[in-house]
Amino acid sequence: MPDPAAPRPRQRHLLDLDNPRPQRSAAEREKSLSRVQRWVMSVLAVTTILHLAAGVGIAAIFMPDDRMDARVGLNVIAAGIGVVAVATGRLIHQKSLFTPWLLLGLVPGLVGAWFTFH
Repeated sequence: MPDPAAPRPRQRHLLDLDNPRPQRSAAEREKSLSRVQRWVMSVLAVTTILHLAAGVGIAAIFMPDDRMDARVGLNVIAAGIGVVAVATGRLIHQKSLFTPWLLLGLVPGLVGAWFTFH
């Protein structure tokens, strides 16, 4: 039977003032903060630009039927704006622009074309 007077070992999830956690350096904290800032900035920029692309695609849907040139042109512009959105996100993260991910930017134009001509 264990001795009831013996001190119990501390549980590891509690704060131990005799053995504090190691502190991160200022450089590590700055690196972590800049990483978060970069992600927030890229998400805001990409979603804002994609909203513009979606708006242009929606404008193509509501063009009169006799303006086929405008409908096609607006869908092409929506696809171009989508590619710019993906490229902006890659630029913020300092990645190469020449990647298959740019094809993802064509989605707003393709979805707009499907709704426009279907």
